[in-house]
Amino acid sequence: MDSQTSKASQSPQSPQSPHTFQVDLRGLVDLLSHHLYSSPKVYLRELLQNAVDAITARRAEQPDAPAAVRLYADGGSLRVEDTGVGLTESDVHSLLATIGRSSKRAEGLQEARSDFLGQFGIGLLACFVVAERIRVVSRSARTPDAAPVEWTATDDGSYVVRTLPPDARPEPGTTVHLVARPGAADWLSADRVRSLARDFGSLLPYDVRVGDEPVTELPAPWDRAYPSPSTRRVALARHCHDLFGFTPLDSIDLDVPLAGVRGVAYVLPSAVSPAQRASHRVHLKGMLLTERAEQLLPDWAFFVRCVLDTDSLRPTASRESLYEDETLAAVREALGERIRSWLTGLAAGDPERLAAFLSVHYLGVKSLARHDGEMLRTMLPWLPFETTDGRLSLEEFAQRHPVVHFTRTVEEYRQVAPIASAQGVGVVNGGYTYDSELVQALPSVRPGTVVAELDADTVTAHLDAVDPAEELALSAFLGAARARLDPLGCDVVLRAFHPLSVPALHLDDRATRHEQARAEAEEQADDLWAGILGSLRGSAPRARLVLNHLNPLIRRIGSLCDPELIGTATESLYGQALLMAQRPLRPADSALLNRAFIGLLEWATHTDSPKDGSR
Repeated sequence: MDSQTSKASQSPQSPQSPHTFQVDLRGLVDLLSHHLYSSPKVYLRELLQNAVDAITARRAEQPDAPAAVRLYADGGSLRVEDTGVGLTESDVHSLLATIGRSSKRAEGLQEARSDFLGQFGIGLLACFVVAERIRVVSRSARTPDAAPVEWTATDDGSYVVRTLPPDARPEPGTTVHLVARPGAADWLSADRVRSLARDFGSLLPYDVRVGDEPVTELPAPWDRAYPSPSTRRVALARHCHDLFGFTPLDSIDLDVPLAGVRGVAYVLPSAVSPAQRASHRVHLKGMLLTERAEQLLPDWAFFVRCVLDTDSLRPTASRESLYEDETLAAVREALGERIRSWLTGLAAGDPERLAAFLSVHYLGVKSLARHDGEMLRTMLPWLPFETTDGRLSLEEFAQRHPVVHFTRTVEEYRQVAPIASAQGVGVVNGGYTYDSELVQALPSVRPGTVVAELDADTVTAHLDAVDPAEELALSAFLGAARARLDPLGCDVVLRAFHPLSVPALHLDDRATRHEQARAEAEEQADDLWAGILGSLRGSAPRARLVLNHLNPLIRRIGSLCDPELIGTATESLYGQALLMAQRPLRPADSALLNRAFIGLLEWATHTDSPKDGSR
């Protein structure tokens, strides 16, 4: 606002008068269709919603009033009739023609009345997404002497209201007529209307039909009476297949009366990623609110898909997702508790079904158990872990070994598992998701259990030492081998261990690898950063190449006299040990492997050199 305008606005000679906002309806329809609603199909949900709420309003005053909604689709037009409370001419002007005003709010208040589906006063506008003209004929049940009224609106924002003869609408209620806009006729076709009505309205509390075909299927599948538990299980499995396209491993009842929630969770028959956002179907007072509710369950419950009906959760303005508030948080916690109770129930009474579930979804249970001591205690005998004794539960593994050793990465486990197993050291592979956390939590639910991370020192300590005289005889060989690997930050150690087929073992730990990475970065940095990285030098132990004195190849290599050939052989053993451990190779390691391979080829094809390596 400029200074002249500001002065004029303050001048007593410039009286201010209120103005009303002008609404470009076509722009608003574009906003609804492209930004608020995800698909034009919501138009039918809004029509059903208005019809159901009108019946609810009438029945609040006339409990015996008829409760029926009828939909008739024909050649690009749709007619929706309801036996609801209806409208007077005054209602039409104040409600249908006023965007954002809703009869479903409590009198004089802004909050919505809890017995209605709609809240925001924009539902009928959603019809303009598919229709170019809307015609509403209504007769009020509250004012039975009032004449029927007709409201006709077009997508340019204009509307006409007129009263009709009494016989135009003999009974209270409302009829909505839609005429399709160009290119949208398919949305009003009989097949599309029937499909959408079933999808949105199958759990509505009133008699809804498309022509003569029923839409509602009450009671809901989870509330119906069945001859036996097995019959119910089969029926719910069929319902899941029709709804989600898969046959579930099991079904879990979701009954939270205090939160007004009833439904069922279906257990997926195949594993899914924990990072994959699960989507669930949520009905609000019978009307499908969304089929992509992502925040309904705790993140750990990614192994189920839910369908439920609620009367307490709040929808967003688009009515296609849930409003994040304290109520939703409480419902999420309560539903999570239902799933947790189902798991503990299986553990207590149906181990076969639990085993079948865990064979697919052990990751989800581990996710829950790491935060829930009671769940860990319950699932401890059932959760499978990869160990040097095979695939076992932590409970069984702890019974076999006084110390439960574990590695934090799969690479570390693969590196030491064969050797540790041969020496009688039990190791759990903690490199998979959640496993190391669960192993470390073991003492909290199994007092007295000793848990220790396996490191290079522990493995080396369990390997047999070589006779001092034999090691002294090999001192020249070991010295040459150590000199060759010293630039790589790796020591050479001689031990005797099983299996005999393993000539050498590469051992390091996370601290060693961090120190190697720091040293490499220091070598490549400028003077400033080299000084900073040098100040961060740690005291971590160096990596070790453990040579197996029992292996025939190591005995033959140990008899070599040529330092250059000893160095080439040592590099070959180092590279082979890295590959056996399935460790990622640094550029220096790759260069070493290439150099050692070429060196061995040169030595093998050099006919002038004696094969024992002497000169």
